[in-house]
Amino acid sequence: MSTEPSLRQMDAGIGPRVSAGGKHRKLSARLEPFDSYWQAPKDVEKGYSAFYEYYKHNYLHRMPENKSASILVISCGPGYLVDTLGRHGYTNVLGIDSDPEKVAHAVRHRLNCGTEQAFPFLAQHRDEFDVIIPEQELNHLTLDEQIEFLQLCKQSLRPGGLLFVYGLNGANPLVASENLSHNIDHFNTFTEYSLGQILALGGFSKIETLPLKIYVFWKNPLNYVGLAITSVAELCFRVFYKLYGKDVKILSKKLAAIAYR
Repeated sequence: MSTEPSLRQMDAGIGPRVSAGGKHRKLSARLEPFDSYWQAPKDVEKGYSAFYEYYKHNYLHRMPENKSASILVISCGPGYLVDTLGRHGYTNVLGIDSDPEKVAHAVRHRLNCGTEQAFPFLAQHRDEFDVIIPEQELNHLTLDEQIEFLQLCKQSLRPGGLLFVYGLNGANPLVASENLSHNIDHFNTFTEYSLGQILALGGFSKIETLPLKIYVFWKNPLNYVGLAITSVAELCFRVFYKLYGKDVKILSKKLAAIAYR
């Protein structure tokens, strides 16, 4: 019996990948490759408007004022974030994703996206980008892989460059265990403290953690109901943590961090 990986295995991420040193390696995120965006709705086209609002509220105010800044979106999928940045005047944005079917949607929208795997791509592009935004959660990588990935991001950034990452929040008692168990290739969750830890291990400095908001659709009246309920719940969680001697500030479903090279 042949021990070579099948085409299906390689497409699923089980086959060999190229490490920073050029050797074949396998990521542990085998069933759902780390470098492919997976959150798109079944109707991919609707995502361009729905995710626009999400990115506009959570990401845009963290982007450079310079509209010609070189921005790399890793795991771009159909190009939702690339599209959002383009709508707001950013002219030098590149998206990469390992799934050609997802990238095909971006290409049909005339977005600057291509099929690439994150680890080897970063290894081959040093000091090229002002901003790197991985659009797949770090939780899909093991601890060692997270550190290697972040180190590759750092070397691909120009001095003073910005990294914007996000992960599943393990501090929210309502969703923490579901976040971890939702996919069999979720290896961990983060808190604001541990997300800062992993970025520091990756070599980054000036780290700031922040919540990611999901209720950002201001034209929908139900948005305000959801925002009110979750705000009250998170305030209660924070009080309970305080009673146990824990000073936990970020209790959103997902949290993010920005860090600088």
